[in-house]
Amino acid sequence: MKVFILLTTLLLSQISLAAPTNRLKDLVSVKGVRENPVIGYGLVIGLNGTGDGGGEIINNSMKRMFQKLGLNPQRELASKNVASVIVTAKMQPFSRVGQKIDINVSSIGNAASLAGGTLLVTPLKGGDGKVYAVANGSISIGGLTKGAAFPTTGTIPDGAVIEKEIQLNFDKKKSIRLSLRNSDFTTSARIEKTLNEQLGGKFATARDSSTVDLIIPVHYQRKVVQLMAIIENFRVHTDTKAKIIINERTGTIVAGGGISLRPVAISHGNLTIEIKTEGGGGGDKPSSLYYIENKTTLNDLVKSLNAFGTTPEDLISIFQALKRNGSLVGEIELI
Repeated sequence: MKVFILLTTLLLSQISLAAPTNRLKDLVSVKGVRENPVIGYGLVIGLNGTGDGGGEIINNSMKRMFQKLGLNPQRELASKNVASVIVTAKMQPFSRVGQKIDINVSSIGNAASLAGGTLLVTPLKGGDGKVYAVANGSISIGGLTKGAAFPTTGTIPDGAVIEKEIQLNFDKKKSIRLSLRNSDFTTSARIEKTLNEQLGGKFATARDSSTVDLIIPVHYQRKVVQLMAIIENFRVHTDTKAKIIINERTGTIVAGGGISLRPVAISHGNLTIEIKTEGGGGGDKPSSLYYIENKTTLNDLVKSLNAFGTTPEDLISIFQALKRNGSLVGEIELI
C-alpha cells in the first residue's frame, strides 16, 4: 500500500507539470480579506448526566446565569446536566449583520459527553475584546450512537448570528496588496508582468518573493470588486522550489517535478545504480549495475527503483544519502 501511495503521488506531480499556469486567485490572497476568529465561554445544558458535575468555574457561571434571569440561588449548585464550554467560530470576509455562521463547541471541564445538549446564548468576541456574534442552539457531535469518536466536542451549523461587522471599505481602496500563498521570487515577478501586460500599464510592483502591490487603475476607482473579478482569473506561469517532503512515520514521499540528479553511483542492499555522464562509462556494462543517463530526474530514478521492488523506507534512505552527497539538486523537508 505504501508503494502505491508513492507512485500515485509521483504521477500527480507529473500531471501538474502538464498544467504550467494557474489562476491568480489560487496563488495569492488579498491583504485584509481574510477570516477572523471569534471566541466565547458558555454553558451547555440538557445533558443526560454527562456534564461537569460541579466545580468553582461552572458553579459561578450558573449563579451569574440565574442572576441574569432574576433568580438568586442560596445554595451551592451542582449538576451533571450542565457543562462549561469554549465556543469558537470564523467570520468570513465581508460578513454582514444578521448572517449566520457555523460554530464549534468544546468542553473545558470533565464532562463525558455533550450529546443532546443545548448551548445557552453565548457572546463571541474578537481579538479586540468586542462582541461580533452571538451563539446558541442544539449541539451535534456527528452522531448520537455509541461510536461517536469525540463526544466532548460538537458543532452547531448556523449556530451564531453576526451582530457587528468588521469594517473594510474595500471598494474605496486606491491600491491593494497581494500576498503569495507560496513565497517565490520567480512567481512574484511573473505575477507583476502578467498584471501589467493585461491591464495595459505599470500598475503592479513585485516588492519581494511574497508581495505584489497593485495600484487601482483610474477607470476601476470605486469598482475594485469588478477589477478583482477580472484579475483573479488571469493565468500565471508559476515556479516552485525543487523539494521533497518526507514523512518517515508513514513512509509517504511527496516529490515535486524538476528535481535533477548529478552523476552518482548508488548501492543499496543488493541494488546498484549508476547515473553517468553522457557518453561516459564505455565498454560492457557489468550485470550488477543499472545505468541511467545524465539529466536524470528524481521521477526517473524512482521508476527504476520501483522496478526492483524498493520500499518507501529504502527510498527515503537513498534520497537522504543523495542529498548529503550533493547529487540531489533540491531541498528535503522532514515532517
